[in-house]
Amino acid sequence: MNIKVLFVTAALFATAIVSTAQDNTSALIPMPNHIVKSNKGEVFTLNTRTSIKTNLPDSAFVISELKRIIARHMQLSPQIDNSARKNIIEIIKDSCIKEEEHYTLSVDKKGIHIKANSEGTIFLALQTLDQILTGDIHNTALHKVEHVFIDDKPRYAHRAIMIDPARHFLPVSDVKFFIDQMARFKFNKLQIHLTDDQGWRIEIKSHPKLTEIGASRVPNGSNQGPDNGYYTQEQMREIIEYADKRNVEIIPEIDIPGHSVAILAAYPHLGCEFRHNETKNLGKTTNMMLCAACDEVYSVYDDIIREIATLFPSEYIHLGGDEAAIKENWAKCDKCHNMMERNGYTSPSQLMIPFFNNILSSVRTNGKKAILWCELDNIWPPANEYLFPYPEDVTLVTWRNALTPKCIELTRKHKHQLLMAPGEHTYLDYPQYPGDLPEFNNWGMPVTTLEQAYRLDPGYGLPKEEQSHINGVMATLWAEAIKDINRLTYMTYPRAMAIAEAGWSQMEQRDWENFRLRLFPCIYELIKSGVSVRVPFEIVENRH
Repeated sequence: MNIKVLFVTAALFATAIVSTAQDNTSALIPMPNHIVKSNKGEVFTLNTRTSIKTNLPDSAFVISELKRIIARHMQLSPQIDNSARKNIIEIIKDSCIKEEEHYTLSVDKKGIHIKANSEGTIFLALQTLDQILTGDIHNTALHKVEHVFIDDKPRYAHRAIMIDPARHFLPVSDVKFFIDQMARFKFNKLQIHLTDDQGWRIEIKSHPKLTEIGASRVPNGSNQGPDNGYYTQEQMREIIEYADKRNVEIIPEIDIPGHSVAILAAYPHLGCEFRHNETKNLGKTTNMMLCAACDEVYSVYDDIIREIATLFPSEYIHLGGDEAAIKENWAKCDKCHNMMERNGYTSPSQLMIPFFNNILSSVRTNGKKAILWCELDNIWPPANEYLFPYPEDVTLVTWRNALTPKCIELTRKHKHQLLMAPGEHTYLDYPQYPGDLPEFNNWGMPVTTLEQAYRLDPGYGLPKEEQSHINGVMATLWAEAIKDINRLTYMTYPRAMAIAEAGWSQMEQRDWENFRLRLFPCIYELIKSGVSVRVPFEIVENRH
């Protein structure tokens, strides 16, 4: 099926589904945690005299967002009038609401009222309003909004998506477009995987070769992707500011000590000595590592971390720590063996401990906290109930299939914060349906259906005290087979909507059958916005 036919088919399909939506909860994703609907059919009617009332000192962005929503759904253009007392849309910054991302949204005979303690949370409430108007299509067409009261806050503070421009570069405009879509569903963190074997994608002024050599793997190719390109620090500031207005925090990921071909292409002497003269082809060479016994590694990364820490306001830097090819590097390196002897180690994997002690010292000195992928096998020294090699102040991410229950147990016992990205639910680079990724199947990826994504309970059904250290969820989009923004959003949606609800909504608010119906108005809105999505025909009842 060609793209044009697929788009038209998807639009017609979504239109048929959205026509069944009849009330103000029909397009709410994620589902709010407390909602009281009117049972009397009472409505507030907007008209040309409707005014916006606000106490925000700097309201330009959220007011423009509100106007965009009202204009798109009702073709009205309300203006600010702080003296108005009725027929109003009220946007109030309320210091009495103490919790972050806690908002109230109510509709009564006087108007629409939104209250929160920050502009970022007001932006979240506006996304809820947008979905109310999307779902209640009959009333919205008549410029009416049914009375409702919503008191809402997220289950988890950290609700992330990870994108991977290290493997296939995404221009600034595409990153902004992606932020626009994830913000609709109340994701609040975008982790950007900036370095890997395929490329180094962030400017480091103290070490310009990182991008001069490490950002281009196709000679004479475009610097706007998919193989070449990097973000200048000024461009990244632009992305950070754009995201911040939409309540999205940018978290940088620089992957060490493995996944390091890009930096070794620029600075070969940072690898183990016996590999200095080996060819480093970006995107082709793999299984090379930074040398744990090379002092210059730590001075170079001290420079890198200082610039990253200065550039990114986030309190976190993700440092990778996964899939290190220790047998191919440290196990064969004379300097690493000498380092093992000095420390009394019996296995080269134990060198991960002093390696990260050095790196984490730089992270702490620069006022940041580290995130690492949680490894429970031979990459780090084997973990068990009594020995867990990670420093207590490191936040860990569970990701390997089937190891999540053990990771939850060990991080709780050893007092780590934990983020949930179990591959069987949240790896959105996996195919969505059998045969849905025919052009490339990275290491025999399993299928992760929409329903499988939705079945994620980040707390894994554990008693409250046994999951209290879980701080959030993350959907990941490794980009070996994702070459542009259209493929990226196609792999993201609608499965990211399921992850969004897992991160925001309490379990008692979640229901697969209900979600399945709420999904289609949101898919239709994405299609109208020019977003490439996969329409999940297989979940529609009686479709044959």
